[in-house]
Amino acid sequence: MYYLLILAVVIERLAELVVAQRNARWSFAQGGKEFGRRHYAVMVFLHTALLLGSVVEPWALHRPFIPWLGWPMVAVLALSQGLRWWCVTTLGRHWNTRVIVLPHQPLIRRGPYRLMHHPNYVAVVAEGFALPLVHTAWVTALGFTVANAFLLRVRLRVENAALGYT
Repeated sequence: MYYLLILAVVIERLAELVVAQRNARWSFAQGGKEFGRRHYAVMVFLHTALLLGSVVEPWALHRPFIPWLGWPMVAVLALSQGLRWWCVTTLGRHWNTRVIVLPHQPLIRRGPYRLMHHPNYVAVVAEGFALPLVHTAWVTALGFTVANAFLLRVRLRVENAALGYT
């Protein structure tokens, strides 16, 4: 059952990439400018490592499913996916996995963006911690969380500068 959950997340991520590619083409056609391209490959690698680690660690190290941990992590994962897609639908064509900014476009301040600047990263942090812990892959959860913290420092700096946040 756990591996089907991972497969569902992989399919969701592939769907995200399709949406992101379509939105990137539209954004560039509208005069969009990309920022922070250098860190994008690191982000792709890290998220791929999260998915692989979430499969390999429980299998190779015989991690058990512990209901008192696993079921709450499934709930956190579901909530993080809900938040992620709320962000995607709120931003519409402006949403992307890359940092692409359209000139002279006002910032979107509805949906989750009326509450905070970067709600999608709340979803990413929650998912990166919860997904591996569904099946007690604590090494993957800890490794991703630490590496993602370093990546988010770079990513947030790039996005904040690109969007004009101080």
